[in-house]
Amino acid sequence: MDDSSHTPSKRTQRDYTLGFKLAVVNEVEKGDLTYKQAQAKYGIQGRSTVLVWLRKHGKLDWTQARSSPMSKQSETPAQTIKRLERQLKDAEDRQYLMEKMMEIIDQEYGGSLRKKLFIRVARQAQAQKVVPLARSCRLYGISPQAIYQRLQRHARRQQTLAPVEDWVREVRRRLPRLGTRKLYYLLEPRLQASGIKLGRDGLFDFLRERRLLIQPKRRYTKTTDSRHWLKKHPNLLAGMSVKRAEQVFVSDITYVESDEGVHYLSLVTDAGSRKIMGYELSHQMRAEDTVKALQRAVKARCASGSLIHHSDRGVQYCSGLYQRELSKSGIRPSMTDGYDCYQNALAERVNGILKQEFLTVRCRTYAELKALLKESIYAYNHLRPHLSLGMQTPESVRKKASSITELA
Repeated sequence: MDDSSHTPSKRTQRDYTLGFKLAVVNEVEKGDLTYKQAQAKYGIQGRSTVLVWLRKHGKLDWTQARSSPMSKQSETPAQTIKRLERQLKDAEDRQYLMEKMMEIIDQEYGGSLRKKLFIRVARQAQAQKVVPLARSCRLYGISPQAIYQRLQRHARRQQTLAPVEDWVREVRRRLPRLGTRKLYYLLEPRLQASGIKLGRDGLFDFLRERRLLIQPKRRYTKTTDSRHWLKKHPNLLAGMSVKRAEQVFVSDITYVESDEGVHYLSLVTDAGSRKIMGYELSHQMRAEDTVKALQRAVKARCASGSLIHHSDRGVQYCSGLYQRELSKSGIRPSMTDGYDCYQNALAERVNGILKQEFLTVRCRTYAELKALLKESIYAYNHLRPHLSLGMQTPESVRKKASSITELA
């Protein structure tokens, strides 16, 4: 990453990935931002760039103006009095509950958190001309001078950290749901070069303040049918440790959705480098499609040593078509002992990373999903660091292994 200048350069449509466009469209259509706010927030150039994306990728009709909400019907004086009495009672109850909650916060987290929250709320009330700042301070017994001093310190800190948010958004254009630990690893060289003191825990707080923390998503749909008469092979990985790249390939099938329906993604991953070696997106779970993913993986091989192929006991992997392809490539088959998903945990993990970190926006068409998938697998292989690989990318680990093999 180049941090020599923070001046925005001229961008073209090619500089924005399909995944980034879909994420922006999704955010606007959910109502979190207007398209103009999204354009300003992400520094997108062009007066109507986001609007063009909305019309091309959005699920709503962006050719017509939005209708304004209906105004409230008038009420009688008696109704007004009753409504105000209810609001007053509600306000008194809320105030009581708020005070009790603040007492617990003071006991468990200290008084600094109360002051921090008070300053934020008091400033908002002042900006919205609801309660003057002096009155807020008098009601809560806090000195206005203390607030201004804290605000000055906060402003200086925010000015120092200003480039960090731009760096975070730059990384997440390609890795939209990258976890904070990996994100810190990628940002650490820039932080050190810029002299910005921000540790990993500080980055968590920084992202939390700006609502940039990633929330996990967990869903499950069954894609394996093991109740069949076809031959099932023994588990060759039991008690075995993977020591090199292209020693073991693991395979699995997962589902992905678009507006056109449910589709199925067949993946073949190298257990040593964690690289996705082959994949195939299809409308059905057929052996022909899983074979295509295997063929891609075999074609991408660099090493010529012995290779084990491990999968669950799904009918696609037990089929004669798939087993003949393994035999043709000199690959030994291995399968889980039963229905324990942990025996194919690495393949399941790769499925989860793709769906939770990359395929986060629902595509309109199968073709659009296919293009997004291609982008995502490239980013997974070449850009995303892995904790299990010492924060290296799968492609870099595989290249090192290939060079060592060539020298040997």
